[in-house]
Amino acid sequence: MAAVADLGSPGAGLEPVGFLRIASGDTGDLRWGHGGWTVEDDSLAALRTRRGLRVHLPEDAVDLTGVLDLAAAGVPMHAPHVPGWVTGADPELAKLLSDGAWLAGTPRDTPRCTAALRREEHSVRLRRHGLGRRALTPGAPTPGGGPGTPAVSVVMSSMRPHLLEPALAQIARQRGVEVEVLLGLHGVPAGHEAVRRAVADCPLPVTVVEAGADTPFGEVLNLAAARASGDHLAKWDDDDWYGPEHLSDLLLARSYSGADIVGTAAEFFYLEPLNVTVRRTDYTSEVWSDHVAGGTILLDRDGFRETGGFPGLPAGVDAAFLKAAHGAGARVYRTHGLGYVLRRSVSAEHTWRLSLAHFLRVASNQWRGFRPSLILEMS
Repeated sequence: MAAVADLGSPGAGLEPVGFLRIASGDTGDLRWGHGGWTVEDDSLAALRTRRGLRVHLPEDAVDLTGVLDLAAAGVPMHAPHVPGWVTGADPELAKLLSDGAWLAGTPRDTPRCTAALRREEHSVRLRRHGLGRRALTPGAPTPGGGPGTPAVSVVMSSMRPHLLEPALAQIARQRGVEVEVLLGLHGVPAGHEAVRRAVADCPLPVTVVEAGADTPFGEVLNLAAARASGDHLAKWDDDDWYGPEHLSDLLLARSYSGADIVGTAAEFFYLEPLNVTVRRTDYTSEVWSDHVAGGTILLDRDGFRETGGFPGLPAGVDAAFLKAAHGAGARVYRTHGLGYVLRRSVSAEHTWRLSLAHFLRVASNQWRGFRPSLILEMS
């Protein structure tokens, strides 16, 4: 048996880095004894191979730090019995430990397994809570590294006025962050009725920057980003879907990884002409990488300016930006993609032009209709 405190690296807390989507091992046990929490495994890497942990909570109150550390690491956990003192001490943790729905499916050693998706969703909720509780500890860093609520400047370019209302509504529902929107209108006048209506209905501060249709896409983004006042800058695509904790998840990932740039894995795609949702799992998450989904790039404002901004290209802007940043020594980290869905319509409507058949070929899962992860919180 190993003490939970001994599972992390020296001087570091337990983090989600290295989380495994597919766990081949059985469920283990987390027990309280001799003044501390213990598990069978002697390292976090060994624990990662387990489906999760059964938490054996004693009837009398004990220190929950070890459980919260494992939650911060995203270790899936369930307590068959949650005594009342846990609810009194930490209501959200009690709720998460009581949730056994993720255990309902039969796990299989394959990315197609829906039970594995439910397990990962549970892990995300646990890590949010554990990392959030850790940030409340005196002297601990807040998400993003600064004091108080982090300020994020969301940069979005659009040439499709009909998409602005839902896009701005999704930005407005972000939790745990202060947000301003920098909207680059690409060949669309600010006086367009759909633009005026969407901006007027948005409760956030919105700065509108106009650019001609002949301006390269990357330059439109730079014109908007030049107006940023937040500590962090995040790219947002007008036609995709984002969960309400998308930005706070990115800031958490930046905090625990120490990365210069963070983004999500590109996992869920809605193929609009086919009315089909697919999930691809060939891009792993919670890893260091030189690639993240372009519509999810987040970095600090000063770092963005030091890189020279987005390349002034008409297409391929995200990939070129990441390549240049990585080549200049920026550390890029890819977190989970469960709170993000990319919309694919006809290829002519995207700067990233891949056929619908390509997404069907690389899909691990395929569902009829719009079927995002539960983390997107669409209902």
